[in-house]
Amino acid sequence: QAQLVESRGGLVQAGGSLRLSCAASVRTFSNNDMGWFRQAPGKERELVASLTWSGDNTFYAGSVKGRFAISRDNAKNTFYLQMNKLKPEDTAVYYCATGPLARRSGTYAYWGQGTQVTVSS
Repeated sequence: QAQLVESRGGLVQAGGSLRLSCAASVRTFSNNDMGWFRQAPGKERELVASLTWSGDNTFYAGSVKGRFAISRDNAKNTFYLQMNKLKPEDTAVYYCATGPLARRSGTYAYWGQGTQVTVSS
């Protein structure tokens, strides 16, 4: 059972933008690092972006650096992945995840259900 609720993805043309959101509860949001993963068909799941709870460390995979941005709204217990200049190779199922000290340990305790993002050429 998903403990985080993701917004719907969608079909976007190459060069377009899409913002994903991930709604959490206080328990799964507060004091947790946050991350966005993706998994394309036939490929392993990869970490796309992450943000520590303290806000002092942000990570982006090389393939998305400069195009994607992770952010959060503490008042709404929600975090986001803004995706710009989308490419067909960004097509994947995207998952949000949180966990205590997850950025350091690599272990995310809470996961969203996944949402499909398809970028057409």
